[in-house]
Amino acid sequence: MLNISQNIAGKSQAAIVCSSLSKVYVTRDGTQIAALNSVDISIAASELVTVVGPSGCGKSTLLKLLAGLILRSAGTLVIGGKSVEGPRRDIGMVFQAATLLDWRTVLQNVMLPVDVLGLNRRSYRKRALELLELVGLAGFEDKYPGELSGGMQQRVSLSRALIHDPALLLMDEPFGALDALTRETMNLELQRVWMEASKTVVLITHSISEAVFLGDRVAVMTSRPGRLAEIVSVPLPRPRTLDMMASAEFGGIVNRIRGLLNTGGKLDS
Repeated sequence: MLNISQNIAGKSQAAIVCSSLSKVYVTRDGTQIAALNSVDISIAASELVTVVGPSGCGKSTLLKLLAGLILRSAGTLVIGGKSVEGPRRDIGMVFQAATLLDWRTVLQNVMLPVDVLGLNRRSYRKRALELLELVGLAGFEDKYPGELSGGMQQRVSLSRALIHDPALLLMDEPFGALDALTRETMNLELQRVWMEASKTVVLITHSISEAVFLGDRVAVMTSRPGRLAEIVSVPLPRPRTLDMMASAEFGGIVNRIRGLLNTGGKLDS
């Protein structure tokens, strides 16, 4: 099996440090659009932080900055003790769409980063098989994406994101396109994989309940230009069960976040 740790508690070492992080886009006609404004947050190693906020508040911009896909306009961004100045090899990404290649099998899709990064295929094939077992897809190695359900495709996408053992996993609405029951199943699955793999995770969602269920903390963002309204701790024990969502403590945290957002129904409950 994978060499993984279950030591989630007692996080102290900062994996990500954002200080006065800002991003301004410039349109073709020279107009400046402020997407993020002076975001300050420190995320510990192995912590799972969820991010919620109104549409267009800069959540995806934040994720792109963390991945090094775009560069900040001001402030500092440090991951693993190094300033982010471009794309990084030690980051895995999962998007709302699984973005699998239809002509590649499940195993071949998981192995895609290995091919792109020029890693040793023989050693990483073993890891790929172990990851597929971890996400409950053992025996589906030779299937094609069109033969899988939406939830199964996202499990393949998650395995692909973890194949090169990234220090940081970034997830942008990974379950937004799934039906409610499959989404709940995937929330449980992600929690289990995260507890076993002990990765630092930043996950964007439009669902307040999902943010509370998954997150150690929930970063609540304001309307554009996005900044942090508050970072809400979620002191619920792990592993969390779906029954917890009916508890008064869970509901209290959800209501607190809804109040911060003052959404008027713009986000899912």
